[in-house]
Amino acid sequence: MKKIKLHLFALVVILASSCSKDDNASVTSPTPIAFVDEAPVSGKFTKNVLIEDYTGTWCGWCPRVAYSIGKVEEVTTRSVAVAFHGGSSTEPMKYTGTLAATIAGYPTAMLNRTTEWNYPENANITQAKNLSRNNVGLGLAMNSTVTGGNINLDVNIKFVDNYTNVKLVVYALEDNLIYDQTNYTSFYGGVSTIAGFRHDNVVRQVFTSVTGDALTGTTANQTVTKNFTVSVPSNITNVVNMHFVAFVIGADGAAINVRKSATNINQPFEQNP
Repeated sequence: MKKIKLHLFALVVILASSCSKDDNASVTSPTPIAFVDEAPVSGKFTKNVLIEDYTGTWCGWCPRVAYSIGKVEEVTTRSVAVAFHGGSSTEPMKYTGTLAATIAGYPTAMLNRTTEWNYPENANITQAKNLSRNNVGLGLAMNSTVTGGNINLDVNIKFVDNYTNVKLVVYALEDNLIYDQTNYTSFYGGVSTIAGFRHDNVVRQVFTSVTGDALTGTTANQTVTKNFTVSVPSNITNVVNMHFVAFVIGADGAAINVRKSATNINQPFEQNP
């Protein structure tokens, strides 16, 4: 894959200075595999796909994934992207907590936490899109108020099927962070440095364990609410650009369903009529 590889020197992980492949913008998309979703079932929930992007401003191949996420968002409203910035001590948006996945290089994009988005991502848009579905047995809805530097967030999880050994993950993210982006691709005009690049969905804080907090009461016809009363993360530069992402993962570590929410709104569930 076209990644900047990570190597271990003296037990310290550092970044290699070169990349393994050249640009892939000219790759022709393969013919998508026929995909037929089942008809919506009354009472079930819309299933969204989670895209976790491991990226950095220093990473010249990383614009490929940002571009591909944009293409997914053009063909479906049922995707939720988050971006973990890292890989360099000088990364201005570096997430300093535990990462959600062990990765071999940048960029890496994970779908529903456990499936790597096939390279080249821009030629495999349907892989991400097709992981969203009409029916799943649990749904999420968030209610929040953000005022005076404080967050009061309720994450509601409603079950119509029985689930065991499931966990909740909650992120605070920030949009519209402007930093120059190194670019080895032909995307975004093919310039070597994209000046003033807009970075969205940047993970600022994880309110749970990054591997999830255990949920109880996860049986059919139950609704579980988890409350988070916390201060606005100190690394948020503009609270207006903050939003939340919450998802439930199963015993296999894969995301069952995911939802994003702006601040100061009360969401309804995405439940089929």
